[in-house]
Amino acid sequence: MQKLPIHKSFFNAFRGVFLMFKNERNFQIETLALFINLFLIFYLKLTTIDTFLILIVSFGVLAAEIFNTAIEKVCDIIQPEFDKRIGFIKDISAGAVLLMAIVAVVMGILVYWKYINN
Repeated sequence: MQKLPIHKSFFNAFRGVFLMFKNERNFQIETLALFINLFLIFYLKLTTIDTFLILIVSFGVLAAEIFNTAIEKVCDIIQPEFDKRIGFIKDISAGAVLLMAIVAVVMGILVYWKYINN
């Protein structure tokens, strides 16, 4: 199989992000959280390290949501009918997103707390 030119690979990747945003409500909410964080980064004038920490966890949540959605879609193709084994896979995949979101909230509290108190 021939490799795609680099610009087509990037196009496909951006299309995937666009499709996630268009079709997945949780991804839309998490993207809104990213934009709120971007606003706060500039408004509160976060340090480079604090900005890096906030961006890492924000994009980590988005990436986890993409992986979760991909796993759920593959499971739906493999087994369209209810199957408790597939349910288990979907639940642990969603659990990974939940854990990443919890870490993101804790990181947000730890980082923003010192700026809000000053």
